[in-house]
Amino acid sequence: MMRILSDALRKQYHPMKTEKEKMLSGALYNAADSELAGERRAAHGLCLQLNALPEEQAAERSRILEQLFRKTSNVFIQSPFFCDYGYNIRLGENVYFNVNCVVLDVMPVVIGNNVLIGPSVQIYTASHPLDADTRRTALESAKSIEIGDDVWIGGGSILCPGVKIGARAVIGAGSVVTKDIPADTLAAGNPCRVIRKLTE
Repeated sequence: MMRILSDALRKQYHPMKTEKEKMLSGALYNAADSELAGERRAAHGLCLQLNALPEEQAAERSRILEQLFRKTSNVFIQSPFFCDYGYNIRLGENVYFNVNCVVLDVMPVVIGNNVLIGPSVQIYTASHPLDADTRRTALESAKSIEIGDDVWIGGGSILCPGVKIGARAVIGAGSVVTKDIPADTLAAGNPCRVIRKLTE
C-alpha cells in the first residue's frame, strides 16, 4: 500500500498511530480498519433501530440516542436519520433534525444551541484523496464542521468538510457550502455565498 503513496502523502500517513487516532487527528487513515468498521456497524445498527421506532416511543428513542450521541438533551430527530459514528456529533441544546438527514461524522461535527436542520441535509466531514492511485488504497481523511448557535440550514443543503457556519446564519435550501459562512448572514447557492447581512 505504502509504495504507491507520493512523498507528500506519505508524510501525512502515520503508521505508528492507530487508524482511529489518525482519523481523529485529520491525517490520512485506513477506513477499512477493523476497529473503525465495527464502530460504524454499531452506529448504523442504532440508526436502523431509531428509524424503525415511531415518535410515540419517546423513551426508547431517547435510549438509542443516548447510545449514539452520548447525549440527548433537547435533541429531536425525525426519522430516517443516518450517521457514521455518532460519538463525533457534539450537540448543543434544542437541536432539530428534519427527515432524511445524513451526517458523515468521521471528524467532530459541533452543533450549537437552537439549531434547525432541514430535511435531507447532508453533513460531510469525510474526504478522499484526489489522486486515483491513493484512493485505491482505502486511505481517506476528514475535517471538522462547526455550526453556531441559532443557525437554520435549509432543506437539501450539503455541508462540505471543514466549513464553519457562524451564529444566527441562515443557509438557503439546496445550497452547497464549501467555505465558511459568517455569523448573521443569509447565504445560498452552489457554491454557497453570502447574499446579505441579516438585520433586525
